[in-house]
Amino acid sequence: MSDPNDGWRDLTVDDAIAISDFYQHVLGWTKVDVAMDGYSDFIMKDSKGNVMGGICHRKGANNDVPTGWTPYFTTADFNHALETAIAQGGEAITEVRHHGAARFVYIKDPSRATFALYSEQK
Repeated sequence: MSDPNDGWRDLTVDDAIAISDFYQHVLGWTKVDVAMDGYSDFIMKDSKGNVMGGICHRKGANNDVPTGWTPYFTTADFNHALETAIAQGGEAITEVRHHGAARFVYIKDPSRATFALYSEQK
């Protein structure tokens, strides 16, 4: 993941190859393949090697992830933030997922905008 103060962002699309090429040409980013189940998603880096985010195919593990850029907002108290999001009119649109010791869930806020709630701790 990138700097926790900056957060992480993923772009989930049907054709991650073409869209990652687009960002390479427009922003000068480079891509690093991330092996998935029979295909690759990509981590995108700027010209200084800083990780800018991921570009993912909307299939496999990401089949139910909304299309578009998704910011990941880090929280120290995952359970409280998730419960509060739902109590305040948000909706968990996926099950809680795990990435190593971290966990995250995709949320739709009351305006219908989506983001991922993320915590480094289980």
